[in-house]
Amino acid sequence: MPVPPRFDTLCNFRDLGGRRTVDGRAVARGRLYRSDSLAKLAGEDLTRFAALGVRTVIDLRYPWEIAERGRAPESLGVTWHNLSIEHRPYVQADIDPDVDPWRHLADRYAEVAEDGVVELREALEVIAHGEHPLVFHCASGKDRTGLLAALVLALLGVDDDQIAADFAATEEATGRLVAEWRDRNGGASPRWPAYGRAPAEIIRLVLADLVAAHGSVRGYVTGRLGVGEETIAALRARLLTDDGKPDDDDTALWQAP
Repeated sequence: MPVPPRFDTLCNFRDLGGRRTVDGRAVARGRLYRSDSLAKLAGEDLTRFAALGVRTVIDLRYPWEIAERGRAPESLGVTWHNLSIEHRPYVQADIDPDVDPWRHLADRYAEVAEDGVVELREALEVIAHGEHPLVFHCASGKDRTGLLAALVLALLGVDDDQIAADFAATEEATGRLVAEWRDRNGGASPRWPAYGRAPAEIIRLVLADLVAAHGSVRGYVTGRLGVGEETIAALRARLLTDDGKPDDDDTALWQAP
């Protein structure tokens, strides 16, 4: 399976395929992607994206974000779902530089995991039963997207180290994310100096919190989210393969311009 194209307008797009599971299988390539906002797609990138054959898009942003910045171009002809999983808005660029930033962000993810149960459940059901290839995204492809990616990979049987590596691959996009923020804010700099960062420690804290509260990520998904075992089975059937090979380079699937 070829790697995703290099995009000029997207900076945090990657295939979730290629990860090895604890039972020796692999996440299939070319079926499930994560990204920053597809509203940025333009020019030749529209052709590059269309070549992936994506059939379904899950947009995790608030409706007001979509109204302000747009959505995936309708010309792509995808089935589009707006599932806003975050219910307590906060301005990440204004995080107090004196707080523990990774614990602070992990706590924000915990709020999403607690508040967004309806939307997270629907997202998992769409991924399990919807048409593939499928892309899910938020604004930067970091936080809301990172949480959903972690849940999916955990349900597929990918271990915490590989989940953390996938999450931390966003670090390669930090410079672009900061530059985009500055462009939207008249050249100013974020108050929080770690804006755009995505160290593995954040998602490790999130996974540990879910295990402490629910026994396992699967326990959270079946208990708090109310996702049925048949949906998890369908997810695994759609996204796992016995033929895949693991990736030696944890950032190999990240395609930046």
